[in-house]
Amino acid sequence: MSAGSDAVRGVVLVVDDESSIRDSLRMILEFEGYRVEEAASGREALVRLGKAPPDAVLLDIKMPEMDGLDALTAFRERGYDMPVVIITGHGDVSTAVEATRRGAYDFIEKPLERDRVLVSLRNAVESYRLRREAIAPAADEIIGSSAAMRQLRSTFEKAAPTPATVLITGESGTGKELVAAAIHRLSARAQKPLVQVNCAAIPEELIESELFGHEKGSFTGAVRKQLGKFIAADGGTIFLDEVGDMSARTQAKVLRVLQSGEVEPVGAQRTATVDVRVVAATNRNLEEAIAAGDFREDLFYRLNVIPVRTPPLREHLEDIPELVDYFVRVYARTNNYRGKDFEPEALERLRTLPWKGNVRELKNVVERLLILAPGETVRAQDVVVSLGDGRPGLGGALAAAKTLREFRASAEKLFLVRKLRENDWNVTATAKAIDTPRSNLYKKMEQYEIARESGVGGDAGELP
Repeated sequence: MSAGSDAVRGVVLVVDDESSIRDSLRMILEFEGYRVEEAASGREALVRLGKAPPDAVLLDIKMPEMDGLDALTAFRERGYDMPVVIITGHGDVSTAVEATRRGAYDFIEKPLERDRVLVSLRNAVESYRLRREAIAPAADEIIGSSAAMRQLRSTFEKAAPTPATVLITGESGTGKELVAAAIHRLSARAQKPLVQVNCAAIPEELIESELFGHEKGSFTGAVRKQLGKFIAADGGTIFLDEVGDMSARTQAKVLRVLQSGEVEPVGAQRTATVDVRVVAATNRNLEEAIAAGDFREDLFYRLNVIPVRTPPLREHLEDIPELVDYFVRVYARTNNYRGKDFEPEALERLRTLPWKGNVRELKNVVERLLILAPGETVRAQDVVVSLGDGRPGLGGALAAAKTLREFRASAEKLFLVRKLRENDWNVTATAKAIDTPRSNLYKKMEQYEIARESGVGGDAGELP
């Protein structure tokens, strides 16, 4: 690319305490079409990254206050994943190895050779661009800017390009299947199949056939030959969800696949060899299962080469506004719902809830509020009506109903409480709004033991 072109090849941050080095690199890089930013120290570089991360960093090692290796470590700890090319006048093998261990993309010794710098940067920027394009679909679904979510992304993005087996642990509803899909998407196997198996959903007598296949006539009901999931995933990735629920026999067969790559279909005389990357997930504590004799220790160590933990929502409540915004947009687009804004008080109310069902529960709650909350804005009182505020008969009443009559009564009570709150507990105004006689509304309030909230509205002269 020649100078004067309107296109920008990429943004490069040059970090070096020598101004002459920065000036020389600026002149070379700008001529080649890069936009150059500068920092004279590792600490200054961290400040600049906080404003807008570049496409690549040229980082000197020997600098006062914070040397290049410590700066690189700080970059990665803060979740910055752009490629970093180390430049140094004191290069040796041990330093290069340490820089690579800390996440450096390349290592160049001074005096700098123009062509060497340009080739390294071109490859780094292009690699970063391709990686971001690959990450984009996963990032669309794995939402959150908190430290916990940045750590999660950092871990699975490092694991993805390797052939290593991954074990994803976490509570139900924390997105383990999304992480598994992201790992496959970011791997060298992305163009090959991702085959998912829910080990808890398949009856024990059928799971071996599902995983490894069977020959025709190998058991009652085997009317035709069936290829197993491992063979279907050949060249790609198999995701063993709820792997902790496999029987001891099935565990032994999975261990054999991991050790040798050999699959033995039920009733077959010969084994088949497959090339499959295994990603497993569980919400169980497998170490406790091992102690109880329910899970093989050798299989655990085979699966747990790279452990990835999906955090429960209570550990990153600060992501709730971002998650809510995402779910609103998704539902508005896919289900033709009318989008709504959530007032700050409503978001704060959501942050105070226990979220035992984690992000999956939040997703369902957002859809419910889009359907049930009146008006264009979801308010804190809408959240309380929908989810409850700790008093009997409110949140969870519908789900707790055991008969149709109980469900109808719970739904009617929720409706009346919501309408009374909308009308500031003015019974006359509420009765008019819902088109029922005032006397009937009083009877319903008595029937469902609905009492006006302390210090709130009411009809003139009405007894509390």
